[in-house]
Amino acid sequence: MLYGNFFIAFCALALLWQTELILYESIHCNYLSIFVFSATLFLYALHRIVGIQKVQAFSNKYRYAIINQYRNHILIYALLGGGVAAWFFFYLNTTSQLFIILPAFLALGYVLPFFGNERRLRDFDYLKIFLVAIVWAFTTVLLPLIEHGTLLLSYTSILLLLERMLFIFAITLPFDIRDLKVDESIKVKTIPAMIGIPMTKGLAGVSLLGAFMISGLLYVNGLYSFPVIIALGISYSSTYLLVHRCDQTNHDYYFTAIMDGTMIIQFLLVYVLRLLL
Repeated sequence: MLYGNFFIAFCALALLWQTELILYESIHCNYLSIFVFSATLFLYALHRIVGIQKVQAFSNKYRYAIINQYRNHILIYALLGGGVAAWFFFYLNTTSQLFIILPAFLALGYVLPFFGNERRLRDFDYLKIFLVAIVWAFTTVLLPLIEHGTLLLSYTSILLLLERMLFIFAITLPFDIRDLKVDESIKVKTIPAMIGIPMTKGLAGVSLLGAFMISGLLYVNGLYSFPVIIALGISYSSTYLLVHRCDQTNHDYYFTAIMDGTMIIQFLLVYVLRLLL
């Protein structure tokens, strides 16, 4: 489930549904949902397969040993996800298809070695975490707005995008902490390597605080309801506690399940508190 990348695909779906729930007061199990789930499954499964080739020194350690063991299964999931995503891409509206092109190239460039010396975009110093934040924010915020025909380059849509980017940025920083030794082995500089683990955790806290401040502006603006702002406050606070406890020595499940799981938790908090309050 975790290393087969179905869990991270559900995380993407949860954030997509959260956006729809807040903006349109309903969840849509439609072509867009299937596309986002399948595309995420494809990209992350492909990333596992390509990535294992870049870290041969760790191939029998940590999560890489499991990925090596089930490599054929992961390849099947990648092909399945890619095929379904390609099929449902043509069911999206034309505007969505056009807007998907750039983030799709960024995502593929993150995974595949298109650049000199067989480098991926993630192999450029300090770049990978920003790419993750941008592509995830686009996919789970702007894409549903485009598909529903309500995208405007307005104050609120920009704030929505920035809030989601800050949240994704904050929960991605712990993965850079986890991967310090791996990134060092392939000579990729990251934020934790530059400023240290304590300051990286502090940066994640600042990012989460910034996300909550933006959510406050959206509440004042009338886009977020009281239950939503409470749900996001709980989500950002609990996420910071989890970030603060992360370290290189944590089991990989702490990152792959718990840190990624903060996306599903945030969606569930928004969903449940909207029903209760």
